[in-house]
Amino acid sequence: VQLVESGGGSVHPGGSLRLSCVASEIDFDKNAMAWYRQASGKQRELVAQVTADGITYYADSVKGRFTISRDNANNMIYLQMNNLKLEDTDVYYCNANPGPGRKIFWGQGTQVTVSS
Repeated sequence: VQLVESGGGSVHPGGSLRLSCVASEIDFDKNAMAWYRQASGKQRELVAQVTADGITYYADSVKGRFTISRDNANNMIYLQMNNLKLEDTDVYYCNANPGPGRKIFWGQGTQVTVSS
């Protein structure tokens, strides 16, 4: 299984970025897919998730600003990030979760930097 993120970069506060993650060698449409983020020295935290049924969840800190979506035909998920804030600066990771008791998978991460 391989998850590859792209789309990170540097923006000013208020700017937008769109992260993408493509999954390979995975039964994609049976996995809950998610974006996590982690700053150096801190715990990885869930940002947004979309279940196999298309139900979405967002951390309170990103509600109304971020949108997660999935494209089962192309084994991809996206994270549209609008109105970015300084505190959104982190490494963002793609995650695939096939369900309880099964191995979860992570991408290598993509850096998002918001600075003035």
